[in-house]
Amino acid sequence: MSLRPNARTDARRNRYKVAVDATDGRRRREDNMIEIRKSKREESLQKKRREGLQSQEQFLTPYQTSTLGKKLESLPSMAAGVFSDDRSAQLEATILFRKLLSTERNPPIENVIQSGVVPRLVEFLSREDFHQLQFEAAWTLTNIASGTSENTKVVVDHGAVPAFVALLRSPMDEVREQAVWALGNIAGDSPGGRNLVLGHGALISLLAHMNEHAKISMLRNATWTLSNLCRGKPQPPFELVRPALPVLGRLLLSNDEEILTDACWALSYLSDDSNDKIQEIIDAGVCGRLAQLLQHPSPSVLVPVVRTVGNIVTGDDMQTQVMVNYGALPCLLNLLLQPHKKSIKKEACWAISNITAGNKEQVQAVIEVGLIPPLVSLLQNADFDLKREAAWATTNATAGGTLVQIKYLVDQGCIKPLCDLLVCPDPKIVAVCLEGLENILIAGKAENSQGNSEDANLYAQMIEDSEGLEKIESLQNHDNDEIYEKAVKLLETYWCEEENEILPSGHGDQSGFNFASKEPSLPPGGFNFS
Repeated sequence: MSLRPNARTDARRNRYKVAVDATDGRRRREDNMIEIRKSKREESLQKKRREGLQSQEQFLTPYQTSTLGKKLESLPSMAAGVFSDDRSAQLEATILFRKLLSTERNPPIENVIQSGVVPRLVEFLSREDFHQLQFEAAWTLTNIASGTSENTKVVVDHGAVPAFVALLRSPMDEVREQAVWALGNIAGDSPGGRNLVLGHGALISLLAHMNEHAKISMLRNATWTLSNLCRGKPQPPFELVRPALPVLGRLLLSNDEEILTDACWALSYLSDDSNDKIQEIIDAGVCGRLAQLLQHPSPSVLVPVVRTVGNIVTGDDMQTQVMVNYGALPCLLNLLLQPHKKSIKKEACWAISNITAGNKEQVQAVIEVGLIPPLVSLLQNADFDLKREAAWATTNATAGGTLVQIKYLVDQGCIKPLCDLLVCPDPKIVAVCLEGLENILIAGKAENSQGNSEDANLYAQMIEDSEGLEKIESLQNHDNDEIYEKAVKLLETYWCEEENEILPSGHGDQSGFNFASKEPSLPPGGFNFS
């Protein structure tokens, strides 16, 4: 055993701080935790390009069948038609621009912008005497705004946002729906674009169209745009998006997968906030339906549902209990047991970790529903991303659990996989596992003091049998000071007596440190360890 402090001990002790705050084990969404998943899902859906209507374009014109190069050669004449004073020429040219941007695999958005037609197309949005021209101009601008942020900025800088918001009150269904789509692309581009759309009062007009009389296509587009108005960091001012909560509650009752998916994403964005905002989500009455949707067969719905539930249970114990009372735990168990994709299981584990960070009654609810065995199995056998979340869930349970609950965790085999993760490359997870093992060792010491164990500390022996002691010793050489200090603390407290027993007499004073055993005292109020 290598308990001898080295030359950097004093300096490292001075820099020591607690590695894991187990008194507040709940975790908000972490940027690095969702970065890849976010880029895959949200970057693909935050903007949408509208393609051609097949039913209206069954017979292709010579223009449509020509090569892109030929079409680009026609841009000057098309632009001339847009700037013409002739209504028919304006419409014909605008339709050609719309088709160019909606039928090409890689639409030449930049070429269209360089032709100079964007300000003229924005003018056409106000042509209340010519609804078809409004519609075609709106469609063309929608597809320009579906491009890069610079493309979107061109549309915004020419005053399109207030014009599109005004079109939400158009008497023509197709014009209103196209305006909704365009505003969704602008809001989805950036927090600045989102706030601009919100600042022009788009939300109230948008919500007015989201009723039982709306066409399904309008509801789908409006729900998607609403989700973009709620997304992004920094988050939108909550007072601006609060009116959406009742509507989102109604949208959750839809049977349409696309509407459900975007409504749940909107709620996931709004619930990723402080406890007072979480309470507003709860007060909107959506939690019961969210628990039901944890059983939805579609992964596209499940991912935002589980994330929303996970956000809600980052709140305080009472807020967490709301989801427990609605039966979320059996549904989360089912997500772990069924062959769902890894991202869903990871979200489920994250949600469970925030429930095990609650009080001992909530830890007991997790135990009683049968979640511990599959968590331990993931901790032992899953990919690292899942092991990471399972480690948090297990350690949080040891932090807030009773002696009986911790014994149950140990009986289910949590010690060995926690020990195995001590060699993982993620310092945070190493610290989390050390925290879990320390909580287990404290419980073992308490069991012994109550006469429930014949050995000095049965759990210490189990850690040693799992090769955990060797791994803890090696952590004395870890570059991370928090991990180093935690490892030294555990060795000093739970294994130094064995070291002292084998030392020749007179060696105790050589190191300058006294490694006498430290009896851990039981904290008042139970095992809520920090």
